Amino acid sequence: MPLTFTLDPAVTPALRDGVLDLWTDVSNAGGAVGFVAPVERETVRPELVKHFVGMAEGRTRLLVGHDEDGQVAATAFFSLNTHRLMTHWVWLYTVMVHPRHQGRGYGRDLLSAAADAARTFEDIEAIRLTCRGGLGLERFYGSCGYKEVGRIPGAIRVAPGDDRDDVIMLLPLA
Repeated sequence: MPLTFTLDPAVTPALRDGVLDLWTDVSNAGGAVGFVAPVERETVRPELVKHFVGMAEGRTRLLVGHDEDGQVAATAFFSLNTHRLMTHWVWLYTVMVHPRHQGRGYGRDLLSAAADAARTFEDIEAIRLTCRGGLGLERFYGSCGYKEVGRIPGAIRVAPGDDRDDVIMLLPLA
């Protein structure tokens, strides 16, 4: 059954806890979403709060996917540019699908919903994101229409002696 996506949902305790659990579970399953397993909810919480502060300030928007049971199953956060020369594109951050839903095509559904949502934003022409090299993510994003436009070798230190490339991807919306 497909996910149901909502852009800019009300931040309720259920949503907050659902996103926090999702982010923790994705991190602990090896997902490249800013943490290295093992991670606790209380380690993730301050990063989630930063996203919510950005939402309250109008700099960040949330796309959330709920599964058939109404549980938070996927998210992507848009970060709007404030620099006057870069307001024609947005960043996409913290792109996640819960590990229990892997292999169902929900990642593609999430990226498609993110592109559709971004097309509704005023004067937005592209989505930019970065991903951690070494996991095949750039191939996945490429299969969803994103193009690799840059790579910074060794910019992400996962652990001592384990540096990964920071891969910059772009999806034109036109």
